[in-house]
Amino acid sequence: MRHFLEFEKPIAELEGKIEELRRTTDAGGIDVAEEVSKLRDKAQALLRSTYGKLTPWQKTLVARHPDRPKCLDYVRSLISEWTPLAGDRAFGDDAAIIGGLGRFQGRAVAVLGTEKGNDTESRVRHNFGMAKPEGYRKARRVMELAGRFGLPILSFVDTAGAFPGIEAEARGQAEAIARSIEAGLEAPVPFIATIIGEGGSGGAIALAAADRVLMLEHAVYSVISPEGCASILWRDAAMASTAAEALKLTAEDLKRLALIDTVISEPMGGAHREPEAMMASVGRQIWASLEPLLPLDAATLKARRRDKFLEMGRHAVA
Repeated sequence: MRHFLEFEKPIAELEGKIEELRRTTDAGGIDVAEEVSKLRDKAQALLRSTYGKLTPWQKTLVARHPDRPKCLDYVRSLISEWTPLAGDRAFGDDAAIIGGLGRFQGRAVAVLGTEKGNDTESRVRHNFGMAKPEGYRKARRVMELAGRFGLPILSFVDTAGAFPGIEAEARGQAEAIARSIEAGLEAPVPFIATIIGEGGSGGAIALAAADRVLMLEHAVYSVISPEGCASILWRDAAMASTAAEALKLTAEDLKRLALIDTVISEPMGGAHREPEAMMASVGRQIWASLEPLLPLDAATLKARRRDKFLEMGRHAVA
């Protein structure tokens, strides 16, 4: 059964009526094709209208949609000969961070990502995509391995942020994130990061210090969640929608501010409505971004990446 967000209720009602009419046809042989067609057209028009004017907060809800394709869905769809790697060689493994080797478009690559899970069991196993220090140390290990063997790096980011628990802080969460960012910036190979859902705080940029940062149309990418921002500024998480507006966390805003490189259009109604088409589109965009970087040497890649991030946030002074 499809999950509908709060602002999608009118769409849900129309699609529910369509399903009822279809069941009527199946049960009694009554021809309601014309009525179904009219309702379907009306539902599509409402879907286009709704998704054509989403607020930043509504985009945040779409980015968190439980049916949205997750990191491992993209890996299964786009990466062949997938071999996962586990552990940070220091403390243990962290299932919130996916890392491994495989082939993309026939080329050997290293793959990283944050995995939220698709059901209750997998969400708990992957800690809802919130990584601990050992996860970021695993990411660093995979990036360094990629550099050693000349493998391009692909990452898929979908996390509310790094795990904020006491044990994570005790094991050096901030240092682990910083080292992961450093490894990304220093990687001597092409690095393409894709924000597929939520890009939250340092937990996201730890896997996105890349040559090219792609972002899905209804994904979000921010230094803090809207709820966290609202709690700090107004002492009221109910102000999250106002915070989302102020944070400029949408793909459109971030592209305009030159903080990401490419916005990938989503199917009407979001990636969760046509996941296979979405994943195929992401694959094409990743290849289009990766191919021009393949001939570049390590020194050029690192210098261009350094300049890219140093330029972020600069404004011309009249």
